[in-house]
Amino acid sequence: MKKIALFSGQGSQYVGMLKDYCDINKDARELIDKADQLLGYSLSDICFNGPAEKLKETRYTQPAIFLHSAIVNNLTKNKVKKDAVAGHSVGEYAALYSAGVISFDEAVNLVSLRGELMFSAGEDEPGTMFAVIGMEDNVLIEICNGLTKDKKVIVPANFNSPGQIVISGSRNYLRENSGIFKEKGARMVMELPVSGAFHSPLMKPAQEKLAEAINKIEFKDAEIPVYTNVDAKPETNSEMLKKKLIDQLTAPVLWTQILNNLKNDGYTDFVEMGPGNVLQGLTKRTLNDVNISGFDKLQDIENV
Repeated sequence: MKKIALFSGQGSQYVGMLKDYCDINKDARELIDKADQLLGYSLSDICFNGPAEKLKETRYTQPAIFLHSAIVNNLTKNKVKKDAVAGHSVGEYAALYSAGVISFDEAVNLVSLRGELMFSAGEDEPGTMFAVIGMEDNVLIEICNGLTKDKKVIVPANFNSPGQIVISGSRNYLRENSGIFKEKGARMVMELPVSGAFHSPLMKPAQEKLAEAINKIEFKDAEIPVYTNVDAKPETNSEMLKKKLIDQLTAPVLWTQILNNLKNDGYTDFVEMGPGNVLQGLTKRTLNDVNISGFDKLQDIENV
């Protein structure tokens, strides 16, 4: 039975996350304190007490999700044998940490910088994202290709599960044209509460600065395969993982394709590690005849 660990992405955060770990588990508390020191502010206070609006800010959300996922990874290391890893968007950093490619300190610093840069890019070049429900991938891609021209951008950003795709683009232009997807057969088109056009060409300025930081770090070859966002394929080579992590910021997240490739490669056990259960839901909507579980709260780990 081959087991894949899936690491949560943005949108899985919630006020109160990690509080149970901090109260009870010494190892978790040490990592939480370390993250606060590395960041130079109390991420733990934002996780524990909110407010929700602050926790939703990309610059805080991303390190919060990474920290939660890293702690779950560490505390399940002796209980859950992983054969491969994958992470949704920012979750890919936790996947790389889990596979021994980057250290905890390196990951915290990179994720924090990524969140800051994406937040700034969204302020400099206003963008937004819409969930499009009930549309075939190829139809949506064709519509996006027809709408994108000059500096006006509308692109697929997340292929989350069959019939659930997120599009990303220039804020006013995407809002003005979002109705086209409904006209062409989408069941629902809904704007998401985000601060920018993530996984689109509008993130190029953030990508260039993030690349500088990533290229200063020596990545190690992965101890187990990492199924990457940009091509949905397993990778262990350190330089390729570095390149794909940089490309990820402006490329769509091929999550549906990752799940299908995992099933085709013989993975039967899908375990989400991190806050919430979003990836468990996406797996249920995409695959049949696989085992799906997750670790969010400390009690989930203690029950194993």
